[in-house]
Amino acid sequence: MNDNLAYQEKWREELIGGKLVAMAPAATNHNRVKLNITGLFWMYLDGRSCEVLPDGEGLFLSEEDEYIPDVMIVCDPDKIHPDGVHGAPDLVVEILSPGTARYDRGRKKDIYEKNGVREYWIVEPDSKAVEQWQLMEGRFILQNVYSIYPEYMLARMKASERAAVPAEFKCSLYDDLTFRLADIFKRVP
Repeated sequence: MNDNLAYQEKWREELIGGKLVAMAPAATNHNRVKLNITGLFWMYLDGRSCEVLPDGEGLFLSEEDEYIPDVMIVCDPDKIHPDGVHGAPDLVVEILSPGTARYDRGRKKDIYEKNGVREYWIVEPDSKAVEQWQLMEGRFILQNVYSIYPEYMLARMKASERAAVPAEFKCSLYDDLTFRLADIFKRVP
């Protein structure tokens, strides 16, 4: 380990409910999933009015809530400022890690809902699962949990059950955008 302070990664912080919360540097699989999702949106949105903003971009929703989501889609360019996004993005992706899971499923999810984020994904790299939440009548409704099943579970299923396991899902913001789970979790062992 290099003890030179110039080479040490700084822990970032989010303001969650008025409390500063340190964010540990992300694990490799967390970064792989984040880059995969960002890349898929980047290719799809090329030439369109909406923009994908990857990790590192600040999100300002209230005086007590300033986040750094893993991925955001913003369709209103007036919300994008030099210091970050001011106002609700259209879609937010949070990739779970042990230190952030309770916030991502709790306070942050509630604040995203309250501020009008239209779609929210909670992604779990270890279990290769994506929870897709959609805002309907002011409340997040869980649409589905999409998972890549391990081989041992698939082997125990009947052919009809295996065929019914979804391998992809649609993003509610776009009628023609489908995400394959294999693409989201590419290179995640």
